[in-house]
Amino acid sequence: MRYKIYFGDAPLFLTDELDAEMQEIMHHDDGVYMDELSNPAIKSMIHEMKNPQHHAGVFYHTNLDELKRVFWKQFTIIKAAGGLVKNDNGEILMIFRRGKWDLPKGKLDDGETLESCAVREVEEETGIRNTILGQPFATTYHVYDEFGKHILKESFWYTMSSPGNQQPVAQAEEQITDIAWASKTKAADLLNNTYPMVKDLITLYSDDESDQSA
Repeated sequence: MRYKIYFGDAPLFLTDELDAEMQEIMHHDDGVYMDELSNPAIKSMIHEMKNPQHHAGVFYHTNLDELKRVFWKQFTIIKAAGGLVKNDNGEILMIFRRGKWDLPKGKLDDGETLESCAVREVEEETGIRNTILGQPFATTYHVYDEFGKHILKESFWYTMSSPGNQQPVAQAEEQITDIAWASKTKAADLLNNTYPMVKDLITLYSDDESDQSA
């Protein structure tokens, strides 16, 4: 098992196993490796991951739960939820926000369940109504700084379906300027201008669909 945490476009893997993929990162000139579990070591890794010269990092420890616990303590944790929404034609709903194609999601409100948050955010950001909530699909992690704090956003993703032939409406207040129902071909094109984390999600979703149809 491992956790994949994005610092911008660069992934940091917290892992308890050094498989071939981890070994490749460790021995790459632009990779970062750490195996000392201490607050100074974690702070050093965070600093190194913010260096644009580094393309990926590996933080190894035999006790992954303990590594996660100590790593998480360095951040303010924000939970969010969103959806990978599919219509009757098998197209995926994508939004264009701040110059990148993305998937709809948002922060969890006090007292709100993750499932309710995912549905609310999808419907608010896209104007789609009566979405049908599916299964938990994936959890993603990314780091950013805000008002001098290190933030780690933990986003919970659900599959959803949109009944009928609904036309989405962009939520301008959230800086969404375009929305598209994307076929597999169109999605592949839109993924040329998106975040690596979104590519991970859509690739995972496509792989799951392929496994189910096999």
